[in-house]
Amino acid sequence: MSDPAPHTRSSGDPTGFILPVDTASGDATGCGSAATTKCCGGAVAAAHAPLWRRIDWMLWGSGGLILAAYVAGFFLSHEAPFGLGVFTHGVQDMMNLMWWGILVGMVAVGLIDRVPRQFVIGIIGRDQGAKSLVRAVLGGVLLDLCNHDVLMVGAKLYERGASLGQVFAFLIASPWNSLSLTIIIGALMGWGWMFLFLGASLVIALLTGLAVEALERAGRVRPNPNRIDLPADFHVWREAKAGLKATRYDMAFVRDVAQRSVSASKMVLRWLFFGIVLAALIQATVPTETFQTWFGATLLGLFTTLLAATIIEVCSEGSVPIAADLMTRAAAPGNAFTFLMAGVATDYTEVLILREVTGRLRAALLLPLLTVPQVLLIGWALNTAG
Repeated sequence: MSDPAPHTRSSGDPTGFILPVDTASGDATGCGSAATTKCCGGAVAAAHAPLWRRIDWMLWGSGGLILAAYVAGFFLSHEAPFGLGVFTHGVQDMMNLMWWGILVGMVAVGLIDRVPRQFVIGIIGRDQGAKSLVRAVLGGVLLDLCNHDVLMVGAKLYERGASLGQVFAFLIASPWNSLSLTIIIGALMGWGWMFLFLGASLVIALLTGLAVEALERAGRVRPNPNRIDLPADFHVWREAKAGLKATRYDMAFVRDVAQRSVSASKMVLRWLFFGIVLAALIQATVPTETFQTWFGATLLGLFTTLLAATIIEVCSEGSVPIAADLMTRAAAPGNAFTFLMAGVATDYTEVLILREVTGRLRAALLLPLLTVPQVLLIGWALNTAG
């Protein structure tokens, strides 16, 4: 399959670039397969589908419940029966902390959405080694994608020649390290913990990538058969500067970013709202003493957290409020970090798609085998120090 010229520009494109459409799915966003539909909420629903099937019930249902609970919190006391007081005040507390982070994150998503994804591929490059892995990690951080949507980008990276180590580094760094979620983590848990979690996850991504490339050099992992060199006339920064220079920063630009902020954030918001509802339900139904016993800063709590993250399979956006609850009520920062990272390390969808892309189950299983021990070790260290 020949790649479209990543540096082609068109006067009809407001960003200065053409975003190529994946001819296999007919979708330029990557939200077209069964795996991403699970995360994107059927963003590419057929036009002829009934209205009730085109409504994103998770987004509007969770959002409506949050709105109702927030308003009810002004009238219900914390001791209201059936846990309603705890639930409504829990929603209020989280939204009071998160609202500005959500808005800033939405604007960031709108701006990032204007950047063609093939530029991430160009920035990462086809060479191997620490420098290329660092570029893959940074590319994963900058893309505002959930841990299912990012799979399609990772698969495309592999198809276009990125090494397995680069793909692993990209996938591990991306899911909750997107700018919008990073801001929300800082608002919920504190900026010190946010930077610590961010740094630890980037270290795991880099070390995992280095380990995979070492195994490849030792002949234990087969190299990517799709590896090719970038075209000689491809210059990422030259084209990026030309695109920025060609962009008119006027009201049309503002309207475009605003529209993209809303449309591109729906995937994030649907899971984030669901996570808020789930976290508030846990607060209302699980006493603090029980929560601390099962999910406290102990080895039992650490492994219970890993098991829960594997079973619950909450999308990365929804995991943030639950991780914040582990941080505050269970006083277990290591468990919060483990819950955030375990969704990436143990995601069965991720493993299956990696197997499909690489054609090798052994290569796909390297992701949990290499990352889970690192996650548990760092989680234990954070619990001990925190």
